[in-house]
Order: sequence, then structure tokens, then C-alpha cells
Amino acid sequence: MRIEQLDPIKLPLITRLYKAYYPSAKPKKEELTIVGYVDDDLVCVARLRTLENYRLLTGMLVIPSYRGSGLAHQIMSYCKDSILAKGDFCFAYAHLEKFYAKHNFKTIEPEQLPKHLQVMFDRYSRKKSLVAMAYEVSLS
Repeated sequence: MRIEQLDPIKLPLITRLYKAYYPSAKPKKEELTIVGYVDDDLVCVARLRTLENYRLLTGMLVIPSYRGSGLAHQIMSYCKDSILAKGDFCFAYAHLEKFYAKHNFKTIEPEQLPKHLQVMFDRYSRKKSLVAMAYEVSLS
């Protein structure tokens, strides 16, 4: 898989992908968007949004026909090596907590989130079963 940061001018590609597979999500041009291609086909996306002095992993999508093939781990490994840093967080679906833990995200109590993220987490977790997680820098 070829992984790269998306040029914001190509945002319509991501918008179409989300419309087809995850219509409730709305990618934004101000997000840092990492994409994965297999044979020039866009097959996965990870998005990070800057909020004050923090970043939130706001979305990750692997198109259904490629799920289970390890692409999500590949894009997260790329992010771990090139993008993620202290001060990055995610609100993981409960069933994906172990997946993110494999990529240096540690489960935290919602009260440990920065105030702005606490408010967001409280709002989002009313509708979905979410786990607050913070990225830990690996020493290896």
C-alpha cells in the first residue's frame, strides 16, 4: 500500500469515499488527512483535526472490501512513525480499543482529556459507545 498525506485540493475524493461508506462523517479541508492506495485505488483514510494545542484522530475508514487485510494497521503504523505525537487523542469505538492500543494509544478517563475535548467526548459518547484514548510516544 502507498501511504501519503492528502493534498487538500483532493478533498472531494475523500468526501465521495465517505459518502459511499460512512455518510455521517464529514471530512474537512483543515484536517490532516492520511490516505492509503492499493494499485492507485483509494482504500483507506485517517483524519486528524487540530483543536487548540491538541489533535484528535477524528476518523479512520477502510473500504469494506479491504477490511481484515491489515491496511488499518499499516496506515496507523505510518501515522505512529511520521505523524502522531504527545497531545494527540482519539475517541475510539469500544470494540476498537485494542486496535488503537496496539498503536500506542492508552485508555484514559474522560476527565483526563483537555477541557475542550472533554466537552466533545461527552457530546459524542451520548450516541455511541466510545473510549477516550491518549497517544503515548514510544521510546523504541
